[in-house]
Amino acid sequence: MKHFDSGKRQINLLVAAPRGFCAGVDRAIKIVELAIEKYGPPVYVRHEIVHNRYVVDELKKLGAIFVEELDEVPDGVPVVFSAHGVPKAVPHKAEERGLEYLDATCPLVSKVHRQAERQVEAGRHIIFVGHANHPEVIGTFGQVEEGQMTLVETMDDVHNLAPTNPDELAFLTQTTLSVDDTRAIVEELQARFPNIVGPKGEDICYATSNRQDAVKKIAADSELVLVIGAPNSSNSLRLVEVAEREGSASHLIQRADEIDLAWLDGVETLGLTAGASAPEILVREVILKLEENFEVTQTKVKTTDEKMIFKLPRGLEAV
Repeated sequence: MKHFDSGKRQINLLVAAPRGFCAGVDRAIKIVELAIEKYGPPVYVRHEIVHNRYVVDELKKLGAIFVEELDEVPDGVPVVFSAHGVPKAVPHKAEERGLEYLDATCPLVSKVHRQAERQVEAGRHIIFVGHANHPEVIGTFGQVEEGQMTLVETMDDVHNLAPTNPDELAFLTQTTLSVDDTRAIVEELQARFPNIVGPKGEDICYATSNRQDAVKKIAADSELVLVIGAPNSSNSLRLVEVAEREGSASHLIQRADEIDLAWLDGVETLGLTAGASAPEILVREVILKLEENFEVTQTKVKTTDEKMIFKLPRGLEAV
């Protein structure tokens, strides 16, 4: 059989696995969908359920209305709290108003909330490693009284710490940080404060760690890595940073139409991954765009299997 030459330039595409939706994101989206099915539209959602415009727009089509604060939710309609978690004051306020609410907080974020409460009960001040103004950080700080937790973002922040009682400290971390950066910060905290108490297990969630491991693997063999994710998605931004540290150029894109083909000049091997809030349909969309412009040889690069599933809240399992 005669081989047909398309005339397109050849590109080797390394597709990371795992990539895209994690169990917490999958659960949060399902909660909104099932709430709409159970109660009928509209169902209000406080904050973007996950940081992805495509997901939010699809849920809007089903009847979800997204708001930033509980004050924007009218009486008598159900409200869902986002996967990032909320301060304790939010469900308390919902209860005062008699609002029916569903908490879509990722169970791994809820675990950090419980750890924060336990450390404060034990009389320790918490050093929290995270990014200022991220919804997960705001939600975690809202689990304890003001002044019981201090945020550190950088090594300089650690060096500038001057706690009142350095022997009564604990540390916790945001779940979507850079594994390598966080390890360095935690090691410095432990060097400065030998009695500091940390969680038994890693706070950085399994999905964040797994996606960073997978992007390291593809970045090592790629001249460029494309990361599908939102600019306000912490775990997606970390994937770009990890790829760049491995020596590959990297760009964050939300959709295929954001790809500048000039980026691919001289690129023989291209890496592709997606943040934990990005659905697989967006990965397919990017691959289709690449295939329109190049002769693509696709290889899946798998670093681990993910089998994590989180239970739905009571009352939604039977919907």
